[in-house]
Amino acid sequence: MTSKPKVLLLGEIEHAHTAWSQIASIATVLTPKATNRTAFITECKSGAFDGVSVAFRTFDSFSITGKIDNELCDAFPKTLKFMCHNGAGYDQVDIQACTAHSIRVSNTPTAVDDATADVTIWLLIGALRNFPVGMAALRAGDWRGTTLPRLGHDPQGKVLGILGMGGIGRNVAAKARAFGMEIRYHNRSRLSPELEDGAEYVPLERLLAESDVLSLNLPLNPHTRHTISTDQFALMKTGIVIVNTARGAVMDEDALVKALDSGKVASVGLDVYEEEPKIHPGLIDNPNVLLVPHMGTWTVETQTKMEEWTISNVKLALEQGALKSIVPEQKDMA
Repeated sequence: MTSKPKVLLLGEIEHAHTAWSQIASIATVLTPKATNRTAFITECKSGAFDGVSVAFRTFDSFSITGKIDNELCDAFPKTLKFMCHNGAGYDQVDIQACTAHSIRVSNTPTAVDDATADVTIWLLIGALRNFPVGMAALRAGDWRGTTLPRLGHDPQGKVLGILGMGGIGRNVAAKARAFGMEIRYHNRSRLSPELEDGAEYVPLERLLAESDVLSLNLPLNPHTRHTISTDQFALMKTGIVIVNTARGAVMDEDALVKALDSGKVASVGLDVYEEEPKIHPGLIDNPNVLLVPHMGTWTVETQTKMEEWTISNVKLALEQGALKSIVPEQKDMA
């Protein structure tokens, strides 16, 4: 009788229990006893996970394993060939290290598109209308404040520049059109006319120079870190509004704080930060900043969809040795 394949569960299944029960019926599920990286590496080297071919990992499992890097890939059993990550962003996983160890990585594109785009639009409207000042005054028992907030702006007719026109960026564009915004975008490569859906493809410098609102929707990797910094702020219109629901480090927070203090950036809406959960004090102290503690996908429906998507990758890896959403950097390994 052939023994069941083994799956390593890094983190918790919180919503998609029915989908996960299918995995439990076709594979032996192992979970680490370690509670920190050092202990986890020791556990890996002890042979506790020998024979594991697929791993399911969550964002929160970082507290146990740390970054999935060369050191960790060296410690994993040689049988591990698939790393199924529950999340659209996968900056916690060193793709280069995984590729070097023949470990294919998947993420959850599209599963997060609606929820993240919804938060982007909420931040966009809130920052554009200058709501943070009034909200803070109200909570302090001072109605709109002793000094009235400056008037906000309507979205109608404003140029929305989208940096990163993947699934989330396109979803933001579709929703922003309902508010009468004009969509321009910059991407690694131009999209097909159907995917553009009327959005205008422009060089990055022009996107920065012409946008009234800039939405950051690009993944974080070594090439995109601090894509927006001092030189980029210098190209922007005075009074621009910026929204970031991607990853904090695609924008230089120190440079952002200086741009806010100078008035170059009028307001900003943020769901992500460079050193989460730490937030730059210059952002906390600035009344023109609308802050959310990384809640872009914080809904029952989206969390469930993400888990189900990741589980479907695990199932496909077990049954067919393939992934339905391998990360773009590894498309040649698909």
